[in-house]
Amino acid sequence: MDVSRPYSAVSPTLEGEVLVALSRTTHPLTGSEIAKLVRRGTRPGVQRALHRLVAHGVVNSQEAGRAILYVLNRDHLALPAVESLAGMRAEFLRRMREAIAGWAVQPVHVALFGSAARGDGDVEADIDVLIVRPEEIEEEDQMWRAQVGAFEDAVTRWTGNRVALSEISESEAERLRRDRSPIAKELERDAVVLAGAENDPLRCTR
Repeated sequence: MDVSRPYSAVSPTLEGEVLVALSRTTHPLTGSEIAKLVRRGTRPGVQRALHRLVAHGVVNSQEAGRAILYVLNRDHLALPAVESLAGMRAEFLRRMREAIAGWAVQPVHVALFGSAARGDGDVEADIDVLIVRPEEIEEEDQMWRAQVGAFEDAVTRWTGNRVALSEISESEAERLRRDRSPIAKELERDAVVLAGAENDPLRCTR
């Protein structure tokens, strides 16, 4: 899955880009305004995609002086599919948080980082996840390893991407935070918290 454009897994064309952009606003936009919002494609390409979507009734168009304004037709039968495409990233985060919440041995902290957190990767990008293990839990604890492994497998099934896990203990996390290591700075800048304290990815408080 392209982590910067997850919806492209099922809608790789410019029509998908345009629909996702329009789904995020109810305000009518010109073709030029829409072209600035999409993640790729040229202005003529976006205009052709809009014409095709208007022909299918998924997008409504209206004249406004010399301009033509476009807005998503929220009464269309395809709207649930469009909203699903636009919500794929939110659904991915929800699934990960829900999976972690069900762990028998709760982590101190879990965060998504790297390109998946920033949203600037591609289909080859790893899903980078930091897990802070409770100090009293041994790294090879059977239950701990089983739940971490199941999580890794689930994320790969959901995305098709390889998962790159960085697992550290509470004391290691505190040392990284105190030393202001490169990964600590990256986490502070980009991390999306999946479990644990929201304000500091490496401040291990329970």
